[in-house]
Amino acid sequence: MNNANITKNDCKIQTTPLKQIHVSAAVIFRTAAGGEKLVFATQRGYGEWKDWWEFPGGKIEDGESAEQAVVREIREELATEIRAERKLCTVEYDYPAFHLTMECFLCSIVSGKLTLLEHENAAWLSEEKLKSVKWLPADVEVLENLKELF
Repeated sequence: MNNANITKNDCKIQTTPLKQIHVSAAVIFRTAAGGEKLVFATQRGYGEWKDWWEFPGGKIEDGESAEQAVVREIREELATEIRAERKLCTVEYDYPAFHLTMECFLCSIVSGKLTLLEHENAAWLSEEKLKSVKWLPADVEVLENLKELF
């Protein structure tokens, strides 16, 4: 075939832009009695990614900052008041049906006991146990940023 006669109109590529979802996630650490650092993770109890593990959080609503969103989401999902101490990272990830922008914050607990209101399960994971659960793909990228914190 002679490619010299092909025009751009001969090769129509239809691309549909992915839906954009912008979320905030809380990376909550605590130190166990023996001095071991642990990070809090939750297991999804619903949807296409049911049973996969993630850092808790959710969608940023119109008019709120990423920090405000993560505080609100943890209050709604886990009945706990937190403080977003500092931004850890931003993950950009393409899932099959949407593009996710996830702003992750190191957070501390102000009050409450991390009560599961929406998630199936939760765990405090040590550095050695981080890979013992099946993380959502975007959350796997966050794990790389945790190495300096353990």
